[in-house]
Amino acid sequence: MNDLRIVTDLDEGRELWRRVIPQDVISDLWEVRACFHRHYQHPLCFIVAEDDQGMAGFLPLSRIEERRCLGYFPGEIWQGKTWLEQNRIVARDEAVMEALVARCHHHYHLRYLLPLGTASQWRQTVDEIGYLFLPPKYDFDLENYFQEFSHKSAKRIRREVAAFDDRGVTYRYDDPADFDRLVELNLSRFGASSYYADARFREGFRSLMLFLREKGWLRITAILIGGEPAAIDLGSIYRGTYTVLAGGASGNFPGVAKLINLHHMEFACRERLRQVDFLCGDFSWKSMFHLTPRPLYLMSNLVAHDYQPADAAMRSAPHA
Repeated sequence: MNDLRIVTDLDEGRELWRRVIPQDVISDLWEVRACFHRHYQHPLCFIVAEDDQGMAGFLPLSRIEERRCLGYFPGEIWQGKTWLEQNRIVARDEAVMEALVARCHHHYHLRYLLPLGTASQWRQTVDEIGYLFLPPKYDFDLENYFQEFSHKSAKRIRREVAAFDDRGVTYRYDDPADFDRLVELNLSRFGASSYYADARFREGFRSLMLFLREKGWLRITAILIGGEPAAIDLGSIYRGTYTVLAGGASGNFPGVAKLINLHHMEFACRERLRQVDFLCGDFSWKSMFHLTPRPLYLMSNLVAHDYQPADAAMRSAPHA
């Protein structure tokens, strides 16, 4: 390896990112990351390894000065932890990975990492478990999906969902004004623990919503019961994956989480999408709904008490 350098210039960082990071999922896109960087403005610390064969390694970090550590770019923290998932470290082999991490010269806490691939011997700790619904697994038919449930459980879920029909359920889609309603629902439920209590995150997410709308990838789903917003989710549809990014639900309608989550799954089957990504978060409904688990990983040189787990009730749409 001939060269190991730090890139701090945003323009150069953008070009490297676009050249090196695959654009397989929505969080791979520079524009998505830039939505949050615009509001957090954490300095770049992109570690680049190059040799006579070209790019050997890429570790795109941000200096999160308020936490005195490095985090994965853009360092969009909530309660001290980053939020974007499926973060990538590019390393040709184990030696390159060692060199990238050694070059940090600082505390680092890197969350929601994909498996390291060629650097498979590098130790990774499971951070959190993400959950997927896979329509092809069920031949795009929810009836097949419900075969995984006991008869009693399937009947109970169907009964709870059907009960909302008697209360006047209607649906609204892709109204940008529902973003502010989502924020209000979320804040009313979680208060200071809400992501949106931090103006940087709230406005970063607003920028993300506007970007997704511009690209035609935005899907906002609002459930109204008796004309009152009961649950609102914001997601993206990109390369066959429907990602449920955020949500808010009213405490006035217990059980509405099941209704909106099944609605997402029905939509994915109807549109023959590859998967629905409900993101990480230890919600009881995710295991109860037989979703497919996917671990994401952590690399950190901080001691445990420096980073206690944040309240999982805010990962993904807050549907407990």
